[in-house]
Amino acid sequence: MMRRALVTGGSSPIGSAICRRLATEGHEVLVHAHGNLGRAEALAAEIDGAAFACDLTDVPATAAALEGLLAAGPIQILVHNAGTHDDVPLAGMSEAQWRGVVDVTLTGFYAALRPLILPMIGTRWGRIVAISSISGLLGNRGQANYAAAKAGLIGAVKSVSLEYASRGVTANVVAPGIIESPAVAAAMPRERIAELVPARRAGRPEEVAELVAFLASERAAYISGQTVAVSGGLG
Repeated sequence: MMRRALVTGGSSPIGSAICRRLATEGHEVLVHAHGNLGRAEALAAEIDGAAFACDLTDVPATAAALEGLLAAGPIQILVHNAGTHDDVPLAGMSEAQWRGVVDVTLTGFYAALRPLILPMIGTRWGRIVAISSISGLLGNRGQANYAAAKAGLIGAVKSVSLEYASRGVTANVVAPGIIESPAVAAAMPRERIAELVPARRAGRPEEVAELVAFLASERAAYISGQTVAVSGGLG
């Protein structure tokens, strides 16, 4: 059955894989962007979806953008993938570095979900998937802001799951480990990844997308409030 799905941060490497996978499931995919609408539009054209832009840290502006999208009908699948990192040890971390990372990931989850949730539960069917990180489970040096934001998603999702499971809405967390991307390739040699990860390789964005697609499907109707790592055994 075709449903409307929204993916925040939809043109990133993991976001793009999720959008493509949800499209293969037959869903209409709305690709969110912030700084690179052109890339989101190209992806949307490829998968016969639609792209839009808003700043998730601006809650009123996000609400206005989503209300416009809801005019065409409820959005029953939300994948909150948008995030950023600004790594520095806590002693040297500015307030702007803390707030910038927490606002995109954690406030962004609230900003994206709140306008969608009442129309979603009105249909008695919904899927919410938040993309956290292995850093949210284990912590990581230089990432107190990022780890706090990603761990916060887990608590938020568990609470949302308790609130709406009786309405046919599930909420789960996917926590990727080291996943192939240009940024990872630049920052971490393959040899170092092999040392850190029991599977001795980085994951592929498509491997994250497979789990997201499953959690967003009818097949996962009895799974809610869970956090699943896609990490090759790390953690």
